[in-house]
Amino acid sequence: MSLADTPLILVVDDDDAMRRSMQFLFASVGLDSACHAGADEFLAALPPREAQRPGALVLDVRMPGMSGLELQRRLAERDFPLPILVVTGHGDVPMAVEALKAGAYDFIEKPFQEQYLLDRVAAAIELSRETLARQTRRRTIEERLARLGRREREVLGGILAGKLNKTVAWELELSVKTVEAYRASIMAKMEAGSVAELARMVAAVEG
Repeated sequence: MSLADTPLILVVDDDDAMRRSMQFLFASVGLDSACHAGADEFLAALPPREAQRPGALVLDVRMPGMSGLELQRRLAERDFPLPILVVTGHGDVPMAVEALKAGAYDFIEKPFQEQYLLDRVAAAIELSRETLARQTRRRTIEERLARLGRREREVLGGILAGKLNKTVAWELELSVKTVEAYRASIMAKMEAGSVAELARMVAAVEG
């Protein structure tokens, strides 16, 4: 397994003892972790999207400066791919529920059982792998679509509409052979083995 495929658990919590405890816990089961004392520190260290590894973010709700909820909103704007597990004290449960409504994966009350946290983190890692795979697939398709010229995009629209080559040729005022050439070029540039696969690709980026 390459480093890019190795899970990394991110922790944002202003409590020094809690950060050390989590880092030790994750290390005990072979998980890498990176801990941050606050939201600003975390954002400054956040890698570009292409460099992100599968994993999870364990996020405290109440912190000096930017709160966990505000950090969650900032990350949503960046299309942050990792599941967020909100860790909260009993009095912060309403805030944790708000975080769930905003897309957090789960919330865990302090004090928590270590095995429960590990189980939820393991589930979050698997979800993150699926999310990252979809995002990588989407970027690949977008890059392939960007290779298409204007006429190829017009022909692509006809193909996806289920139109015959002669119909597309008539609508675009092209010869049938020219449309066939464009069609072959589209399939090659998109690396699609069939029209059905081509349609699934486009639907993946337009959905």
